[in-house]
Amino acid sequence: MIRTVRKAVIPAAGLGTRMLPISRCVPKEMLPIVDRPAVSYLVSEAFDSGITDVLVITGREKEAMEDYFDFSPEYDAVLTAKGRGDEVKAYRAEVDRGNVFFLRQKEKKGLGHAILQARSFVGEEPFAVLYGDDIIFSETPVTAQLAASYARYGRPVAGLKHVPAADLRKFCSMKAEAIPGAEREEYAISDMIEKPAPGREYTDLAILGRVLLTPEIFDILERTAPGAGGEIQLTDAMAEYARRYGMMGLVFEGERFDLGSKLGLLAANVCEGVKHPEIGEAFTAFLREFAKTL
Repeated sequence: MIRTVRKAVIPAAGLGTRMLPISRCVPKEMLPIVDRPAVSYLVSEAFDSGITDVLVITGREKEAMEDYFDFSPEYDAVLTAKGRGDEVKAYRAEVDRGNVFFLRQKEKKGLGHAILQARSFVGEEPFAVLYGDDIIFSETPVTAQLAASYARYGRPVAGLKHVPAADLRKFCSMKAEAIPGAEREEYAISDMIEKPAPGREYTDLAILGRVLLTPEIFDILERTAPGAGGEIQLTDAMAEYARRYGMMGLVFEGERFDLGSKLGLLAANVCEGVKHPEIGEAFTAFLREFAKTL
């Protein structure tokens, strides 16, 4: 039975070693894209897609994320006294759009293990997974794009992009066949491999940052042995599901930024900075002048 997608899980317990040294004291999910932390973009995408309940899987020393999705009486008082009450209403509206819950992953055993922690939260419902490192700017939220595919076919859906062959070993590779006559670039997935060695790739299609799953994945995760990197890989569990039941894949619309990398963070800031209503025009002018010096 196809059910409305109401829940989302954001795994955000990783140490963020690629973002050292700042990640030693600031969770990488709290690094800013202009004036908002990265995790807020993920939560907003979920809510913009019709999600009502979001679970963020956290780890030690990540309390700043919980603070962000709470009210701030001290700031309320100061801003109101300065005649900036509209700003109070704006940030309260952002953090009060839906239900945001937090759960610690006490042991970091991989993405699959992190998702397994969400079992009681998910129950018997379909759910979206928004990878904590992946910010995607798109006209239609990617989670909504996947939910629409799920509604069409009634199967779990992987958010895909075509990836250069040299980069597939950093991601995964789908065994997939195009759906004839589909309005979107959609595929039937029958298998997948995590971080394939050269020559073991199925196609140039890789999952980048978003999947929509059904609760059957939890029984598979329970028995999934550690894979690449000695961790419980969500890809391995999805591969078993795909071999047994079949999954869908959708090449989503949108530009993805890897917020686990310094370059990805800087690129996302530039892309959002030029559109920002407060600083966009001045920032664009600065970039044009700066580019002349390169």
